[in-house]
Amino acid sequence: MLDELRTNFKGEIDTSEDALEAYSHDASLFELRPTAVLHPKDSTDVQATVRYVLKHKKQHPDLSITPRSAGTDMSGGAINTSLILDMTSYFNKVIVITKTSAEVQPGVFFRDFDAKTIKKDVLLPSYPASRDLATVGGMASNNSGGEKSLRYGKTADYVTELKVVLADGNEYVIKPLKKDQLVRKMSQQDFEGKLYKETFELLEAHYDEIQAAKPGVSKDSTGYHLWDIWNRETGVFDLTKLFVGAQGTLGIITDIHFRLVPREPLSGVLVCYMKDVSKLGAVIPKVVAEHPATFESFDDNTMWLSFRFFPSFIKKLGLKLWLKTAIQLIPDALALSRGIPKLILMIEFTGHSQEDIDAKLDRMADILKNDHMLYVEKDNTLEKSKKFWLMRRESFNLLRSKVHDKHTAPFIDDFVVPPQHMPEFWPRIRKIIKKYKLLATIAGHMGDGNFHVIPLMKIEDPKERRKLQPAMKEVNNLVLKYGGSISGEHNDGLVRGPWLEAMYGPKVLGYMKKVKHIFDPENIFNPRKKTDADWDYSFSHIRKHF
Repeated sequence: MLDELRTNFKGEIDTSEDALEAYSHDASLFELRPTAVLHPKDSTDVQATVRYVLKHKKQHPDLSITPRSAGTDMSGGAINTSLILDMTSYFNKVIVITKTSAEVQPGVFFRDFDAKTIKKDVLLPSYPASRDLATVGGMASNNSGGEKSLRYGKTADYVTELKVVLADGNEYVIKPLKKDQLVRKMSQQDFEGKLYKETFELLEAHYDEIQAAKPGVSKDSTGYHLWDIWNRETGVFDLTKLFVGAQGTLGIITDIHFRLVPREPLSGVLVCYMKDVSKLGAVIPKVVAEHPATFESFDDNTMWLSFRFFPSFIKKLGLKLWLKTAIQLIPDALALSRGIPKLILMIEFTGHSQEDIDAKLDRMADILKNDHMLYVEKDNTLEKSKKFWLMRRESFNLLRSKVHDKHTAPFIDDFVVPPQHMPEFWPRIRKIIKKYKLLATIAGHMGDGNFHVIPLMKIEDPKERRKLQPAMKEVNNLVLKYGGSISGEHNDGLVRGPWLEAMYGPKVLGYMKKVKHIFDPENIFNPRKKTDADWDYSFSHIRKHF
């Protein structure tokens, strides 16, 4: 049947065993084996694929398309049992970068994009911890946040325009519209006009209820952000807010316009070793009030894991830099003689002068001096603080690659709780982890109350797999009890989609499902993710072999 598609498809169509095996996994704990991996050369290839699926959908109901870039998705959003559309092979061009904006294709790796933006002294600040592996398309599809989100927000705040192939097989430009522009769109007697009209009518009819459903946290990547599309007060209708974070479930992004911010060339980090986490409630607002660029944390398990496997960083750093970093760790090891911290806080300030950085670090240290820290270290340059960023950013990779017989199981890996509840919440989440005997690291974005708990489990063992649902239920219920979100940046996919009703209730989830149907009536885009996810299906596709 794929022979028909090949006649209109300029890129490669790969059905080899090696390809199907490689693309059956992403960074999640799930496994879905595709029937083919497609490498589209341009937008016409993407459009041809959509039209092909539409033509054969009735005869082959399981036929669908899942766009994929680097495959770093931790929720199972980049895998499927039908067609995988790999956007990294050809959709990898940086079209233009200016002092304020950029146009780029979704398959561009962030590391390559970042190397080009640095030449203009600008930055896309919403990069994730997987910044060296992720693509800008993945960042848009998941609405990534990351370590700078406290100050700069998330990817949705930086996307100004998209090109998207929709369910009729045509490509459209999506950008914010004023009310008169929206009215003209809705008057169109075509597929595009119908989408705008039905979406607006849904949002307007349930406006207050939808606005009230917006999570009361500083970052969120769950469901569809219906509350951000239509604003009665400004009269702006912006469908980019729908597509950013949609995980390819509504259409396929082929081009992205980003807003960029100026880079601040210098940075320094205050590292606080905290023994008594009951003081978090007092510490967090004091830190946030000083407007740091980042406010990160990792727990004692992450610290010991980094010490234990520090030799593995040689390849990443090179021998010379590794030796220098190892020497820099000696004072930190000596500091542990004062006691073992439960939490390490990293408070970063950026600026344009070293004097400014030093003043901010000294002020922050002075503010926190009475908050029972075991030890406070001022690393006033990026070079000095690099060792801590290694621990924070590489903990997941260390878990994934260095602990034998157990594997990373990201299923409670991305919740957000309002920071003021942290003193009560922190011991309770650790109690749940202990109850289910999960060996796990905890790291996160402290200023946002966004934490990543990555357990190590022997997923092949049925007894271990049986822990997933009850542990997840307890964690999610605890998060929702404190007015949080079950995902701050990793999104829903297969793993959190089944829990959206618990977060939003059946009515608001019903509005989200209606939007999915408006944009994807034949369910051809990345099915069984987000609002279409079902736990029995997801659970039945957990990896049994690694």
